[in-house]
Amino acid sequence: MNGFGFEMGSFPGRELESWPRGADGEYVPPVKLAHRRSNDMDDVMLVNMLAAYGIPAIRVYPGDGVFGKIVLGMSGTGADILVPENMYEDAKALMEAESDDELQS
Repeated sequence: MNGFGFEMGSFPGRELESWPRGADGEYVPPVKLAHRRSNDMDDVMLVNMLAAYGIPAIRVYPGDGVFGKIVLGMSGTGADILVPENMYEDAKALMEAESDDELQS
């Protein structure tokens, strides 16, 4: 189990299939890229943008966020966005470029 409270093998389909493996055949450990709110779909847009650039990302809902996601369709506590450790720098650069574009608009 990693520091985020789950096993990599517990994720379904696309997320698990796209997650990279190291030279030893094990999944590359996840690292936290950001915490995003869920009420404006900010978390979904970031995950989809990363996927468009070939960077897999997983949303993890801290605290009681999973309950809110099930009942309300969104997590009141937001979501932690995790990416593979070996893709963190690229993901961070893309996220920062997205923020710069929003500020210039």
